[in-house]
Parts: sequence; structure tokens; C-alpha cells
Amino acid sequence: MLELEHGFRVVDVNARLDPDEQSVAARGREISPERLERELHQAGVVRAVVSPGARRVEGSYLRPNNAVARMSVDRPFLAFARINGPRDPSGRPSARLRNFTSSRAAHHADPDDIEQYAYDDRFHGFSLAPAVDGLPDDETLAMLEDVGLPVFVEGGRAFEPSAVAESLLGRFPVILSSFGGFPLDRELMAEAIDLLDDHDDLYLDTSFVRYRSVLERALLEHPDRVLFGSGAPETHPNVGVMEILTLDVSEDALSKAFSKNAARVIEALGPGEQ
Repeated sequence: MLELEHGFRVVDVNARLDPDEQSVAARGREISPERLERELHQAGVVRAVVSPGARRVEGSYLRPNNAVARMSVDRPFLAFARINGPRDPSGRPSARLRNFTSSRAAHHADPDDIEQYAYDDRFHGFSLAPAVDGLPDDETLAMLEDVGLPVFVEGGRAFEPSAVAESLLGRFPVILSSFGGFPLDRELMAEAIDLLDDHDDLYLDTSFVRYRSVLERALLEHPDRVLFGSGAPETHPNVGVMEILTLDVSEDALSKAFSKNAARVIEALGPGEQ
């Protein structure tokens, strides 16, 4: 794919890095760290947040997280530690009842895990896929609040924006993937944009948001709260960059979405950290 030519500094808050050959085989798409770096370079992306892929692993995420951190060394990657928990994220009445009696298993992230990741300079935040991994319990969420690092959250029908607001917002910075509406759920995307009015710690990532009107609305109404995410390697970063470049918004709004907003949320994405 040809390299894009544009005058913007671009950072990516949503890329997946498969931690080993088994994970690559399970995903059905081989993407090495070298190839991911090359594709990001083709799109003009100078730094990217990476975490283990969206499929659940058996047991703890310690090994995949450490593998991703190791593969990020000397590359333009920032590792986020993927964490899990015992709670049902759906928000249904039956789920609330089960969550009252839920307790951590040995493979679930606990407060000590959060503290260790937070003070390990290889990691710059956390990644949650609640529909796959469940939600952390109150003690673990309290530790996430104490350390204050950003948490990237996979949204969708299994964990709608309203459930994100109820469970996570107001405690730490949350970057909600795909405007909370993956795949292509315009209603959920609109709901997530509405939440920006009342939640200063919520940010929306642009990956797989294919509706120009939705992207433009968010950038016009909340230009400081939209972060570029490509969703690589499921889509080439060129695709996401081109979609943002073609929006009918100001150059300042584009610059904020491509890098300035992300640098406020994730300090290591700032221009002086390259």
C-alpha cells in the first residue's frame, strides 16, 4: 500500500499486537511487530498504543502483556496491559444480582496486578474487553482509580455506553473504542457522543467508525475528546487516516484528533516523547 502524504503528526490509540505464534494462528491473520510498524509508517503514524488481541486467553494475561511489552522495545509502540475480572458487564438485572456474589478467580486481575503494571515503566495504561473478559471488581477498580492511568475499553451491544457510564466513568480516563458502537451501530455511537456532555474523563476512539456524519458531529461538538484509532491490523491504518482527512472539519480539529488530544490523555504520546 502506498505511503500517505499529509502534514499531520498522527498517533494511534488502538492497535493490536499478537503476542505469540499461537495467537497469530487463532486470529487467522499473521501480523508481526515488524509488519505492524511498517503499516503504521505507511500511514504516517509515529506512535501507537498496542495491547494483546481481543480474544480471551486461558488463565492470566501476565504472559501476553509481558510479550507485548517486550515486542514494543525499540519500536514506536506503547504497551497497555490487558486486564479482566469476574463481573458480568451487561447491566441486565440478572447480571447485577450475579455481580453481588461474584468473586475473583486466580486468573483475574487484582489490585496488586494493577499496581505492578502501573509502576512498571513498560506499560502506559490498561485495556478492557468486558464482553470477553468481564469487568474487574470494586477493589480492583479502586486501584485503577488510585493509579489514574487511562483505560481503553471495548464497547458494543454487550457493553453499551450507558453501562460504561455506570461502571467506569468518573474514576479514571476512559477511551471508548469505535465510539462505543462496534460494529457500525449508529445508535450507540450517538449515545456515546451524548455522554461527552457530562463526563470529562471520557474520550472516543475513531476505529471502525465509518459514518462521516458521526465523526464530524463528534469533532464539531467535542473537538478535544476524539482520538484517532486505526484498529490495526484488522484494517490498514491508511484507511482510518484517510477517513479522518476527508472530513469537513477545520485543520485544528484534525490536528487535535490525530495527536494533540491523545497526548493529553497519554503523556508518552506527546511530541517530545518520540
